[in-house]
Amino acid sequence: MARQEAAAEGGGSAAVHARRGDGRTVFPVLAAVSFCHFLNDMLQSVIPAVYPILKAAYALDFGQIGLITLAAQLTASLLQPVVGLYTDRRPLPWSLAVGMCFTFAGLALLSVAPSFPFVLGAVACVGLGSAVFHPESSRVARMASGGRYGLAQSVFQVGGNAGSALGPLLAALLILPFGQRSLAWFSPVALAAALVLAGVGRWYAGRRGGGAAAISSAAALPRGRVAGATAVLVALVISKYLYLSSLTSFYTFFLIARFHVPVRTAQMLLFLFLGSVAAGTLAGGPIGDRVGRRAVIWVSILGVLPFTLLMPFADLFWTAVLSVIIGLVLSSAFSAIVVYAQELMPGRVGTVAGLFFGLAFGVGGLGAALLGRMADRMGIEAVYRTCAFLPAIGLLTALLPTIEPAPVRAAGR
Repeated sequence: MARQEAAAEGGGSAAVHARRGDGRTVFPVLAAVSFCHFLNDMLQSVIPAVYPILKAAYALDFGQIGLITLAAQLTASLLQPVVGLYTDRRPLPWSLAVGMCFTFAGLALLSVAPSFPFVLGAVACVGLGSAVFHPESSRVARMASGGRYGLAQSVFQVGGNAGSALGPLLAALLILPFGQRSLAWFSPVALAAALVLAGVGRWYAGRRGGGAAAISSAAALPRGRVAGATAVLVALVISKYLYLSSLTSFYTFFLIARFHVPVRTAQMLLFLFLGSVAAGTLAGGPIGDRVGRRAVIWVSILGVLPFTLLMPFADLFWTAVLSVIIGLVLSSAFSAIVVYAQELMPGRVGTVAGLFFGLAFGVGGLGAALLGRMADRMGIEAVYRTCAFLPAIGLLTALLPTIEPAPVRAAGR
């Protein structure tokens, strides 16, 4: 049955599925998955926000800090595409709530971890919860979109980015004063998210299929062209998240080393940057619905290059300003990339979500490990001078075919 439904998504019935519920966007469901994405990524972002505490408590170097990020994000990276591929054929509505239980367990263990290996195990458990959450919740967002795929993906994604922005602020206000054991206070948040996702799971279970596939010219593209376009999208995501990894993992250390600001000030500036990422994400999807995903990808990846080149040489004020501009522009790409890839591969909603969310986590984790080693050997400022050139990979966008799905044109009227 699931295979027949997936096949139907790639054919003429896609328009029917896209407009299920009379074409209306189901905003309560979108709000629920976005809220849970907010809670999930808030809990995820608490981990890098407390790196200074972990570094002092376990006498870690920058390379080991990178390994913590690698343990959490590589777990999610490897498992997300597998989860997405499986659930394209056999949807698992209740897995959303179960995944949050892994996050709960990981946070509880991290609060009392007696040694560095236990820290790695705890953050890997949190990564496992994220691996289960993202593909299925992205599918739910598409099912609830009413054909406004970019909007739905942005609403879903902005919840995660807002949570990522709030995590460091909560760490500064709660964890820095009270220490590592206060991480246990965040565990009930994961249980609250699990309860909300149980309700989303009931809505999901009452629907057939895994989200509509847009009617687009991608159906006429040869398989090799689709593979080539997917490779370009992968390269763009690598560029985007390798640069973002340099900020999310080491921005506080950069600010402390270069400008000698206190930890609390560095955390506040990290919060400012991550807030701009949330705002840019919210804008990217609806703009893509109206002007096309390819145009958004062009501007968001390549357009940020002048600002990344300037930031390593700016003073504290302009570093903060440039980081906000970079966050706004660069973050608008991801929703457009995910929806563009789903249009390239109709009927593979979970696989695409798992691949690109997993890739984002994996690149972030691997990048943190590599950049940590680079910082140990060459200094933290050298990391930013080198990473500043990464957005130039945006030139590859010229190789992407133009796709104009029917639902996008309809939503823009």
